Amino acid sequence: MLHLLSILSFVAAASASFSSNLNYRSPSHNHPGLGLAIHKIQKRNDPATAFTPDQLNFTHGVASGDPYPRSVILWTRIAPTSDNDRSNVTVSGYVPLYNHDTEQYVKASTAPVCVEYSVATDEALSNVVDSGTAYTSSDIDYTVKVEAVHLRPYTAYYYQFRVCKSNNTSPLGRTKTTPRPSDHVTNVSLAVYSCSNYPFGFFNAYGNTVRKDSVDYVVHLGDYIYEYAEGYYGWGYSLGRVSLPNKEIYSLYDYRKRHATYRTDLDLVASHQNFAWIPVWDDHEIADNTYRDGSAELNNTEDSFVRDGGVSVDQRKMNAVRAYFEWMPIRQVDMDDNLRIWRSFSIGSLFDLIMLDTRGYDRSITDLYWNTDYIHAISNDAGRTLMGGRQENWFYNELSRSAERGAAWRIIGSQIIFSRMNLSAALGNENPFNYDQWDGYLANRNRTFAHLYENNIGNNIMLAGDSHASWVSDLVWLGDKPYNASTGEGSIGVEFAGTAVSSPSPAGQNITIARANNGSATIVRANDELQWQDLYYRGYYELHISQEAVEAQYFGIPTTRTRNSLEISLANFTVRSGENRLARPVAGGVVESGFLKGGRVVQTNVTYDTEGMA
Repeated sequence: MLHLLSILSFVAAASASFSSNLNYRSPSHNHPGLGLAIHKIQKRNDPATAFTPDQLNFTHGVASGDPYPRSVILWTRIAPTSDNDRSNVTVSGYVPLYNHDTEQYVKASTAPVCVEYSVATDEALSNVVDSGTAYTSSDIDYTVKVEAVHLRPYTAYYYQFRVCKSNNTSPLGRTKTTPRPSDHVTNVSLAVYSCSNYPFGFFNAYGNTVRKDSVDYVVHLGDYIYEYAEGYYGWGYSLGRVSLPNKEIYSLYDYRKRHATYRTDLDLVASHQNFAWIPVWDDHEIADNTYRDGSAELNNTEDSFVRDGGVSVDQRKMNAVRAYFEWMPIRQVDMDDNLRIWRSFSIGSLFDLIMLDTRGYDRSITDLYWNTDYIHAISNDAGRTLMGGRQENWFYNELSRSAERGAAWRIIGSQIIFSRMNLSAALGNENPFNYDQWDGYLANRNRTFAHLYENNIGNNIMLAGDSHASWVSDLVWLGDKPYNASTGEGSIGVEFAGTAVSSPSPAGQNITIARANNGSATIVRANDELQWQDLYYRGYYELHISQEAVEAQYFGIPTTRTRNSLEISLANFTVRSGENRLARPVAGGVVESGFLKGGRVVQTNVTYDTEGMA
């Protein structure tokens, strides 16, 4: 009897340890193509095939994300090889894995890998406040994602993983919980990133905030990876940064391997190790210009089906989504909605961070390059939506809830630029707008403006990435509300759109700073609400948020061809509470690069990358 109770106790403990690894239930526990049956994984467990601790490595560091007041998500990967798993199907107890380090095949065990984790208030991990055990296996690419609990609000913690009953430990990570919604908080700082393209250069921008230790959390607005083949563009071969697998990616293995390749960048590893991330995907985590029913390359046609090796649009999207949830320190918001990534965070009484998915969730057809005229013709159709009815209603309710609870600010993470961007003068296009942005979904944008104005919701800060350039605008409902470009009167908030970590300028890979700034001048003059624009620099921006104001600091990276800590302060902006517009003079009247409406561009004596790789 005691022996039976011992067995049952072990089974219960093992089941709990499987369940504690959230990746076994993510991105959808019940989806027929994504859900994993834990009882089947347990059933095929063969302890005789178990790896010894010295056969396992923490291959890609540690990460944390989606912080709450009492909990945070912790991530790592513990595996017998740096290569990734090709499927979750085992044959006769083993799946061959190729170890690129030894150039040999190794046998993958059907026994799960046991990992312990500890969370403490100190770097020595002497004051442990939470700990636990989790299993991982080839089914989820040996990733581990757990929720650390029993934490205190707005507190820094240190954490570490360990192979069970061994001295094999991961690097030490640092993270931070958020304040409770009711807590009065005076200052919180965010680093905002987007568009990191591995073969285009080193991710220096990620590492600079670590070196400065200048923010509390990291917000990533998408294009964390790119799905392109190496030969599509980039300097990967000359920089020693080839995206693996070296082809356009479609399969689950492909997406896992691409994430793993990006996670070898040391500055990205450092950022994940030191800050809690709040990420959302853009399009390239799946495919270029993705929408509800396809993408620019795959449109459920026979040609696209053959070209991608028989992987359908839906299967490709599911492969990408599954790998993203396996590799990113992100919560599963809705276990029955495998595509839901839109969610919100209440950061004390200071602000609500509302993260949208304007790409993959339920977006109407977008500009696929060959249908631009058609999208132009229907861009103001009332039935077009960027996010689908369910998300759109949630978005408006979140805005209202935030205002009703008295949060000082509403920070809205939208992958693509919200403000109008008339580019006809700069680009000479017949169609003056980028219809893949909010300009292609005018009715959706009008509904958003209507909700803000009709409910008197102010102090709105829109964030955007995607464009590989920097844009700062007053939020203006053109054609419906009066606006004074000199004073900002009539605006309902401000938009800060950031450039890329490494992806090239939309004006060209080898553009000079003089030509880029001339292009920025043309663009700014063609858009009343646009106050500053820069086409030249790669980089990021920081938001320093207080009850009285939001300060945005833009930083440019002089070169991404080498790993370095160089950066230039490009421009600083202020939004005062209750004013709903950029403080005048905008940016204090002086910026380092680009073009500033009513101001000056003053460049210091710096060395620019003569090949245009800024």
